[in-house]
Amino acid sequence: MTSRSKLYAILLIACMAGYIWLLYGITNQRTESKSIEVCLIKHATNIPCPSCGSTKAVISLIEGNFFKALSINPFGIIIAAIMLITPLWILFDVASKRQSLYDFYKRTEFFLKKPSVAIPLVLLVVINWIWNITKAL
Repeated sequence: MTSRSKLYAILLIACMAGYIWLLYGITNQRTESKSIEVCLIKHATNIPCPSCGSTKAVISLIEGNFFKALSINPFGIIIAAIMLITPLWILFDVASKRQSLYDFYKRTEFFLKKPSVAIPLVLLVVINWIWNITKAL
């Protein structure tokens, strides 16, 4: 079981890593025409994973191009929302001495374990993966 402080630390580290990666992606995109790719699955199999293109999608969102982001990879929109909301939510919880994000995480974890929820979500991931493969991301 994950404690509140451990969860918040992991989420903040993940968000910081994401911000650094986005900064690198934005500056690299402006200086080189070559795209940035670090996906181990794509490098090992030459097949894009379900999240391939997420960085490009988030960068498109930052540039104000929602539909381009959606067409690159819808997961990018979800990732951007998480990266934007999570640090603010943690800051709110720490300032107000609450654990609303932790409670939300626990409820969400319980909800996602239900087969009636998990199976459709897995199918959506598979559909997105097939779409990434057909787009030759």
